[in-house]
Amino acid sequence: MKTVLIMLATVLSLIACNTMEGAGKDMERAGEKMQDKAKK
Repeated sequence: MKTVLIMLATVLSLIACNTMEGAGKDMERAGEKMQDKAKK
């Protein structure tokens, strides 16, 4: 039972990392678009 909980916690943390990475990329793209419009 303990191993199942450890494995579940590991999988959830990996999923959370991937989600945050994706959100960071989206925010970076939005920032770049804002910079491009500011330069025009």
